[in-house]
Amino acid sequence: MDLQSAWSVAAKEFKIFRRKYNVIYASVVLPLVVGIAFPLIVDYSLHKKSHAFTAATLPAYMDAFSLFFLIGAAVIPTAIASYSLVGEKIQKSLEPLLATPMTDGDILLGKTISALLVPVVAIYAGSAIYMALMDAVSRSRLGYFYYPNWHMGAILLVAPLVSLLSVELNVIISSRLNDVRTAQQLGTLVLMPFLGIYLASELGFFPLDDDNLLILAGVVLIADVLLFFLAKATFQREEILTKWK
Repeated sequence: MDLQSAWSVAAKEFKIFRRKYNVIYASVVLPLVVGIAFPLIVDYSLHKKSHAFTAATLPAYMDAFSLFFLIGAAVIPTAIASYSLVGEKIQKSLEPLLATPMTDGDILLGKTISALLVPVVAIYAGSAIYMALMDAVSRSRLGYFYYPNWHMGAILLVAPLVSLLSVELNVIISSRLNDVRTAQQLGTLVLMPFLGIYLASELGFFPLDDDNLLILAGVVLIADVLLFFLAKATFQREEILTKWK
């Protein structure tokens, strides 16, 4: 694969995304909601002396809320990746790109970079806001800054792997569809395992401590590698030009 060719594809995608407000909204809304709203809810509940939020339970709630960044890492790429393939297919702008001397791998890598970089930056920015606001709460209630810690470090390690998994799944789904909305809806299926993991952690069946987060990272990494080869096999220039109608 030629990284320069792949980056030129990604740069073209970034220019398109800037004109697509729905892509921008999908990328920034969830990280901002988690990063700003959750600390405000916690702070408000503590001031109201809620029985659920106390100094003793505060660390557990902060770690639980941080898991929503993993959910966001799975959801955000669906809007970008599905439009990048299905949207261009519908608008007939994919064929000129496929007519270039670039290899299938170069084009797929470029589109993967564009669909991966925006969500990862958004998740990292949202998590930075989250940690700063939660630290303001923990400093006043616990007497120390709770973040950064190993738990959030593990979250930020797993998040890009989850986003890559989402991108690869959307490449496979988009190769068989001609409707952006349907592709996005099916692409959100990647969210279901992580919602299940979150619920399992809240119910105590699978506590997402640092060790289990690292195990999750390993599992997602293996899934990323397997889906990469499947996505590469799906993204074939001749089939796209002749069958993607």
